[in-house]
Amino acid sequence: MRCDLHLMLSEDGFLSDRDTWTPELARALAARIPLVLEEGHFEVIAFIRAYHERFHHLPTNRLFIKAVEKALGPEKGNSRYLNQLLAGAPVRTACLIAGLPKPPGCL
Repeated sequence: MRCDLHLMLSEDGFLSDRDTWTPELARALAARIPLVLEEGHFEVIAFIRAYHERFHHLPTNRLFIKAVEKALGPEKGNSRYLNQLLAGAPVRTACLIAGLPKPPGCL
């Protein structure tokens, strides 16, 4: 199935409507980085989507790491793991592939 991502994305490459997000769309967004999504990615995606739904904002990088640690444990809630998993920009990359807005202060 082909999808024209240009119609659904902001000029920065973020999904315009989070309600149109699907796991297949996440794979297509990640492929643009390029990044191949695995189970660990989807675990972090589910976490940040739930975080955004609950708090109606996006965390800073430091808060993101601490919140992931609290929710998923210290082996996943640390900067080394998240930087390797999410191409060196954990919050930005997680938001991009999770269909969320561009985080504030993100280049």
